[in-house]
Amino acid sequence: MEALATRLSNLDSHVEGAIRVVMFYDTLMRRRVDLPALARASAGLAECVAGIRLHSTGKVIRMSPGGTAAAAPQLPSCTTAITLDDEEIGEVWLERTGVANPLDEVVLDRLALAVAAVVERYGPARTTMADPALVELVLSADSDEAGRARALRLLGFAPDQPVQVAAVSSSLPLDRVAAAVCPSRPVKAAEIAGVGAVLATKLEDFPEGVRAGVGTANCPARSWLEARTALRFTTARTPVVHYPDLGALALLAEVPADVLRANADVAAVARLSADDLETLDAYCTTGSLRRAADLLHLHHSSVSRRLDQIGRVLDVSDVGRVRLALAAFRLL
Repeated sequence: MEALATRLSNLDSHVEGAIRVVMFYDTLMRRRVDLPALARASAGLAECVAGIRLHSTGKVIRMSPGGTAAAAPQLPSCTTAITLDDEEIGEVWLERTGVANPLDEVVLDRLALAVAAVVERYGPARTTMADPALVELVLSADSDEAGRARALRLLGFAPDQPVQVAAVSSSLPLDRVAAAVCPSRPVKAAEIAGVGAVLATKLEDFPEGVRAGVGTANCPARSWLEARTALRFTTARTPVVHYPDLGALALLAEVPADVLRANADVAAVARLSADDLETLDAYCTTGSLRRAADLLHLHHSSVSRRLDQIGRVLDVSDVGRVRLALAAFRLL
């Protein structure tokens, strides 16, 4: 390998420098150095301050070329993301004043790779995104218990830990959602059949703008089915639904779509305008005309007029019946 490197280095001074950088980091990794040592060595190599930051801990390591912790921070002149399992877990940078060195990008690329290797080796790797095949093995009803237990171990969950499962729909990246709902305990996430799956030992509050269905913490396969069902019942006003809270309402999810669509109440709800739907939802949520008006930021007389108009196609006096029709309509 070194003989090949020597022959290649004769081609160009930049190539020679790049090869020496690669060999430099290969040597560091064989010595199994830690993150401070990586930053210290990189600073000495680049002859400027080198920095490492991990998103999961917020920890920042900055070393000067002299091998000591750097003083007040400067704006990094060159930055590279650290990725592990296709997830960005942090960043590395060089704080160089003046003209950048042609080899800075090579140094940062190798430093980022080295940091990812150290995090993975000495972890546990602080990534939230997991291999979808492993997650699917945990959640599949066709998996045997031995295979499911092995997959859970590989994902970092202890055998005696209960695992909660959530089905998520969000414009936010799935890794950010998972990290937010379980910041200090094991959590893994993957996209399964177009739906975000989050596995955690304990789920906390979901970020704003996220819709999630949460299953009960028993069998992961059953919990995943429950979570996907609960997700179908979420709304803008109720973005997170726990399956046990649905009660008998969950049975609606078992009814064929054609049967739901043919129901007179559901068909009537489907003909309503967006404003009327919002009014009806607020009224059913609060059970009061005045509280619905407060929720909608309208005068109660305006809400009353809307309900009168809705009453021409749907009996709004039976709130339980209307709630059922709204729930069925959302499932469609």
